[in-house]
Order: sequence, then structure tokens, then C-alpha cells
Amino acid sequence: MNIIIDRYNKIKSNIKKVVNENNVQIVAVSKTFSFNHIKPLIDHGHEHFGENKVQEAQVKWAECIRHNKNIKLHLIGRLQSNKVKIAVKIFDYIHSLDSKKLADACSSEEKKNNKKIKYFIQVNIGKESQKSGIRPDEIDQFYTYCKQEAKLDIVGLMAIPPNNDLPDKYFKFLNDHNKSLNLPELSMGMSADYLKAVEHNSTFLRIGSDIFGNRT
Repeated sequence: MNIIIDRYNKIKSNIKKVVNENNVQIVAVSKTFSFNHIKPLIDHGHEHFGENKVQEAQVKWAECIRHNKNIKLHLIGRLQSNKVKIAVKIFDYIHSLDSKKLADACSSEEKKNNKKIKYFIQVNIGKESQKSGIRPDEIDQFYTYCKQEAKLDIVGLMAIPPNNDLPDKYFKFLNDHNKSLNLPELSMGMSADYLKAVEHNSTFLRIGSDIFGNRT
């Protein structure tokens, strides 16, 4: 069996030891990897894939998504307003909604394309200057704006905990706030901490290197 499929199945097995894996989606982070490297996982039947850059995703996935309508593309990297026009056309989920300007731009493009996307609000949960996302104390106000003014389909919150700290308290905070907003999904957890994220009810795990190997 292909090594990528072996790794993928091991992750699913690990998740199943913690929670019902049917409640958890693995977003296979395929950024920087060629389509041929990713293809075994597509052929295996996996449907959710994550990309960091809009233009890379457009080039890599255009042919595949024309022929495979089951594929769900997730933008997990920062989205600039000038890339929204393309992003709305090719992505099904955007995990990095973090400003009113971006929310307005997405809303406008959705109307033009007659398409609805699912969004996660990115929270800068560790208040780190190098990371994107709204402040934790802005969550409620920004969520209300996105729902009522921009009319976006907000399905959950997303965050990346600081590298130099244990993730549990950050995952707990995000999970608690997600529940307070009655949101159905939660995007947190990557290769290094996905099992901890599952313990705190994450429903979308963004896993790259543990599936596809290290990037060169």
C-alpha cells in the first residue's frame, strides 16, 4: 500500500481511539506538494484538501475539481482582499476570515458568483504579533457582523495555538466560545497536536506532514 495511505489510515485509527471519527474531518494540507504526490489520497476516496495560497490552488486543482465534484477545497492560509475573486470561485471552505474588509469582499463575490462558502473566523488566540486573526475579545462582535451585515455562512472558529506553549488551554477556550455561539464546526489541530484538538471537540483537523511527509 502507498505510504501516504498508510499514514492517513494511522491518523484515522488514532482519532478513533479518542472519538467517533465520523464526527471529524481530516483536511489533508497539500500546499507545496505536486498533484501527483497528492493523487493517491484522492484515489483512496479522501475529499477534503487544504491549500495556503489561492493561485497555487487554482493551478493545481482546476482540472481535478472539474471532474471530481466531491472534492472540497479549504483555504487555510491568509486571504488577501485582491485574491477574493478567485478564492470564492474555487474554494468550498475559508478558514482565515479575520476582518470586516475581507468579509465584505467575500460577500460581494458570493453574490456575483451565486455561490455560498462555509467560513471559519480565525482567532489570534495567543495574541501573537506574527499571526493573523481577530483578538479573542472581538469574537462576538465580529461574528455578529459577518452573519447579520455580510450574510456569510459562519460554521465555526479557527485558531493556531502558540508553538511555545501547551495547546490545551487555547483549545478549551476556543471550544467553549464556539459552543457559546452555537456553531457546528471547529477548526483546530495540526500534525503535532491533532489528538489534543480532538479531545476538545475539533471537527476539522488540518494535517499535512503526518500524511504527505516533510516539505523540502
